[in-house]
Amino acid sequence: MMKIDVMTLFPEMFAPLNSSIMGKAQTDQILTFETHNFRDYAVNKHGHVDDTPYGGGAGMLLRIEPLVNQLEAIPGHDQARVILVDPSGQPFTQKKAHEWSQEEHLIFICGHYEGYDARIENYVTDQVSIGDYVLTNGELPAMVMIDATVRLLPQVLGNSESIVDESHQHNLLEYPQYTRPQNFRGDEVPEILLSGNHGKIEAWRKQEALKRTLLRRPDLIEKLQLSPSEIHYLTDN
Repeated sequence: MMKIDVMTLFPEMFAPLNSSIMGKAQTDQILTFETHNFRDYAVNKHGHVDDTPYGGGAGMLLRIEPLVNQLEAIPGHDQARVILVDPSGQPFTQKKAHEWSQEEHLIFICGHYEGYDARIENYVTDQVSIGDYVLTNGELPAMVMIDATVRLLPQVLGNSESIVDESHQHNLLEYPQYTRPQNFRGDEVPEILLSGNHGKIEAWRKQEALKRTLLRRPDLIEKLQLSPSEIHYLTDN
């Protein structure tokens, strides 16, 4: 069973993670999930967890004491993977989600205000961002990363093949898919998908995945080890 703890000033924001796939994982005892409000470890009776930065500057920084005191109050924290949600961190990727899904215990620290006292970096194993933009706080990025990780746990999704063929699994975007009706306002399902020839269907899907990736995310193509036939196909398209 995986255990996930989240340190946050806004525990109520994580209510959606008790439904859908996350909720099922908890019901099925594949996952335990808990939030912790580090304001409980505020530095004074007014509940302050932030202060002005040394050297001046705009905004307020989260102080080190509430964060570390809350972290150390979480059972098993010294054996956990501790993830600081940080816009200056490394990019979150599907590969990282797979890596985290192999862990027994994850702890996410969600920031707020202008940032953290930098000494918190001495207590974490990962500093991760979901993109090159800044949000109001770290709760939404944490939810994104948690969802992407938990859905990779064994038995969380009913069909393991659905994970294998997903976008970004092999640095390729997923091929286009279709269902009924066969004809919608003159827009037909590709005939090859109706052929019953699984070999040709698989080849078509690989070509379409390559084409879609080239058009939408050409940066991913550079990471692929393409066969001569695949290179020829992309050159012609």
